[in-house]
Amino acid sequence: MVTNVTNFARSGLADWMVQRVSAVVLAAYTLFLLGYVVLNPGMGFAEWQGLFSNDAMRIFSLLALVALCAHAWVGMWTISTDYLTPMALGKSATAVRFIFQAACGIAIFVFLAWGVQILWGI
Repeated sequence: MVTNVTNFARSGLADWMVQRVSAVVLAAYTLFLLGYVVLNPGMGFAEWQGLFSNDAMRIFSLLALVALCAHAWVGMWTISTDYLTPMALGKSATAVRFIFQAACGIAIFVFLAWGVQILWGI
């Protein structure tokens, strides 16, 4: 069993649920956007801006953004614990894994904050 300071005592079931629920949210958001584009041919900037000025769409977009960040975190954490191992990297595996996870966490946070700023104009 892999234990790590960045594990935050999560269980495999919780990770599995986060991945599945976030995937469903992302699929619904993608299908909605594709359907909207297909049903509105010749859509211009004004229509696109109108769609995203609606609070319901902003909330749906924020939900999709949070789902994307959660999905990415679980995926990158899983990759790091599966492939950044002492067998693959030697004694420096723990440090490399920590740096990789910290970089992923910082990048995900920056993308989340940036997305909120874009959606809500803060």
